[in-house]
Amino acid sequence: MSDVTFRELASLAELKQAEDVQRRVWGDGDMPDNADLMLAIQHEGGLVAGAFRDGQMLGFLFAFPSSTPGIQHSHRLAVLAQARGLRLGVRLKWYQRDWCLARAIRHVRWTFDPLRAVNAGLNVASLGGVADRYLNDYYGAMEGINAGLPSDRIMLDWHLESEGVAARAAGRATAPDMPAPDTPARIVPIPRDIDALMRDDPAAALRARMELRAALTESFAQGLRITGFDTGAAAYHLR
Repeated sequence: MSDVTFRELASLAELKQAEDVQRRVWGDGDMPDNADLMLAIQHEGGLVAGAFRDGQMLGFLFAFPSSTPGIQHSHRLAVLAQARGLRLGVRLKWYQRDWCLARAIRHVRWTFDPLRAVNAGLNVASLGGVADRYLNDYYGAMEGINAGLPSDRIMLDWHLESEGVAARAAGRATAPDMPAPDTPARIVPIPRDIDALMRDDPAAALRARMELRAALTESFAQGLRITGFDTGAAAYHLR
């Protein structure tokens, strides 16, 4: 894996490559962030980074300053299917953490679909993110790989210098092998493969969406937050 380079994108041509990566990952139905926009945001303090091997961009990350000083919003993370075994998603995020800390940014946040177990494994189990905000149908009706269900999201908070994140960063941990110090107050399971469920039983996929919405909304209202994700059981742990 040492032959992969992580760096900021350095030209309009590379930003155009990032457009292509987005299309290949999410499909033509999901409009990519265009190169001109990413260039402008990069010049205003945003991060547009790529993972490269032999001159080819295999993954990219796009983040920009938020309205709150010291907090960055992470908008896009995409990895080509051919590179999935290289752990580029988590490695791009650790690159982002180092980049942010060098600029006195200590908090990054982003949204993700809580029904996607792979994303939950990355965002919560591997990176140590936490969440206590549920966003109903955040983007409205979507196309591409996100078509067919309400576009619910949770807002993840990644506190870059927290004990859990720092411990993971020190070992670049990628598995849910860092047990929480106590028993979760609530465990909320999700489907292991929502894409397969949507393909085979769309009605069951919709039920899963609505059941998860109810469970997490109730839990957050009670003051609980997501602090872990068991990848083996495909279940959120809340405290």
